[in-house]
Amino acid sequence: MIKTINAQIVAKMFLGGAKNLESKKEWINELNVFPVPDGDTGTNMTLTITAAAGEVGNLEKMNMETLAKCISSGSLRGARGNSGVILSQLLRGFTKGIKDQEELDVIDLANAMQKAVETAYKAVMKPKEGTILTVAKGAALKAAELAQTVEDIEEFCRLVIEEAEEVLSRTPDMLPVLKEAGVVDSGGQGLVEVLKGCYDALTGKEVDYSFETPKTEHAVRISEQTEADIRFGYCTEFIIMLEKTFDEKTELEFKAFLESIGDSIVVVSDDDIVKVHVHTNDPGLAIQRALTYGALSRMKIDNMRLEHEEKLIKDASRIAAEQKQEEVKKEAPRKEMGFISVSIGEGVGEIFKGLGVDYLIEGGQTMNPSTEDMLEAINQVNADHIFILPNNKNIILAANQASFLTSDKKVIVIPTKTIPQGITAMVNYIPEETPEENETRMQAEIENVKTGQVTYAVRDTKIDDKEIHLGDIMGIGDHGILAVGKGIQKTTLAMMEQLVDADSEIIGIYYGEEVSEKDAQVLGEKIAEKYPNAEVEVHYGGQPIYYYVVSVE
Repeated sequence: MIKTINAQIVAKMFLGGAKNLESKKEWINELNVFPVPDGDTGTNMTLTITAAAGEVGNLEKMNMETLAKCISSGSLRGARGNSGVILSQLLRGFTKGIKDQEELDVIDLANAMQKAVETAYKAVMKPKEGTILTVAKGAALKAAELAQTVEDIEEFCRLVIEEAEEVLSRTPDMLPVLKEAGVVDSGGQGLVEVLKGCYDALTGKEVDYSFETPKTEHAVRISEQTEADIRFGYCTEFIIMLEKTFDEKTELEFKAFLESIGDSIVVVSDDDIVKVHVHTNDPGLAIQRALTYGALSRMKIDNMRLEHEEKLIKDASRIAAEQKQEEVKKEAPRKEMGFISVSIGEGVGEIFKGLGVDYLIEGGQTMNPSTEDMLEAINQVNADHIFILPNNKNIILAANQASFLTSDKKVIVIPTKTIPQGITAMVNYIPEETPEENETRMQAEIENVKTGQVTYAVRDTKIDDKEIHLGDIMGIGDHGILAVGKGIQKTTLAMMEQLVDADSEIIGIYYGEEVSEKDAQVLGEKIAEKYPNAEVEVHYGGQPIYYYVVSVE
C-alpha cells in the first residue's frame, strides 16, 4: 500500500504523464471534429507539457516547492492552443495545491485536483461542458469522494482514471457536434492519457523519460547572421530559481546589465522563476550575475558561429537585411502603440506589414504559437500599448495568458478568430484615437466580417448534416461546413452562396500556396460576375492547407 508520495515520485509521475501524452499525440490529433488536415489538439497539449517536462528533467534541487514552480512556469510559457492553455492552467492550479507539502496523501491529491479545476474554469471566459474541463471536473469530484474512504494512492489513482474515462465517454452526449462526428472530446482524451501515464509511473511500469526539445519556427525572431556579422557568438539561456526579491527595479537593472554584454535579450519573470535569453561573447558574466538572484537550472549555451555557419552563409544577404531591420527597430524610440499579428503565409504576412504590424508570429492553424512566443514578441515591440491579433480562435487564450504575464506594457488582445478579421481590425485602427477607443472600434468591426476557408477532407465523416468522404473539398464558415464537393472552384462558389447576401459590399479572396495566380484570378472574375454589387479583391496569401481564405463584409 502506498499512503504518501514525495517530490521525486511526483516528478516521475509527471514525466510519465507527459511521455504517454507524447506517444498518443497523433491519435488525439485525429479526434478533431472537422475532418480537416490541421487537427492539432494532441500536438498542442504535448508541446505544452513537454515544455514543463524539460524543466523538471533539468531540476537540480528537487523538493515539492521547486518541482511545483517548474511544472507551473514551464507549462504556462509553453502553452499552445486552447487545449494547451487549459492544461497549463490545470497544472498551475494543481501545483498551487501541492507546493507547500513535503509529502502527499490522497486528501492532498484530491484538494490539489479541486484547485486545478477551479483555476482552469476561471481562465476560460465561457467554459463549455463536454470538453477537457468536464473531464477534469469529473475526476476531481471522484477524487474528493474517494479521499474519504481510500488510503492507498495506487487504488485512488486507478479509480479516478476510471471515472475520467467514464466522463470522457459521455462527452458526445454533452456536445452534439462530437456525437455527429463520432468522436469523444480530444482535449479530454489528452488529459486521460496524462493521468494514465502518471499511473504507469506510479505502479513501476518502465517508461522512457527522455524528451526531445520541440522544434518549432513560429516567431519572426532576431535573425541569425553569418559568422563574420555576429557580434555576440554565444546563445545563452537559463532559468533562475529566485531566492531574493526580483521586483521591477531589479529586473530593469538586470536587463541593463545584459544589454551591456550582449543583445537579443529576453527576460520573463513569473512568481519565483525568471527565464533568461541573451546573445553574448561571455556567457559566464551573465551566469555570475544571475547567480546573485538565485539558483540556476536548464542552462544552455550554443556557439552560433560553429553550429550555423553553413546554413547562414547560404542565407547571408537575406539575413543581413533582416538584421538591419531589427537594429532599426531596437534603435527606434519607444512609441505609444505597437502591433503583433499571427500570420499564416508569405502573402498574408506582407499584407499585415503593409498595414503597420510591427512583429509577425508565423503559426496559425497548423502550428499554434506558444505563450512564450507571444512574450518574446511583446518584448521585441518597443511600445507602451501593444495590440495582439491572434487571428485564430485556438490562439486567443495563449495571447490572453501572455497579456496576463506582462507587467511593463499594456497588452490589448483583439479576439480575432480568422485572418480576415485581423486584417479588418488593422484597417480600422485610427492613430489619432486612444488605445481604448481603438480597442472598442476594432472589436466592433471584426463582428461584421464573415470568413470562408476551402480545404480537403482527411477522413470520411458526417457533420452539419453533410456526408463527407476522404479527399472531398470543403468550404468551412465561421460556424460550420457550408459546402462539400469534388472541385476546388465549384465548392468555393457554393460556399460563397452561403456567405454573400444583399448587404455584402467587399469580398476578399486570399489564395494559398497550392493555387496559381491564374486560377485565383479566374475565380475572382466569376465571383465578381455573380455578385456585381460587391467589390472583389484577389490577393496572394501563400497559406498552407487552405486553397482559399475568403472574407465577406
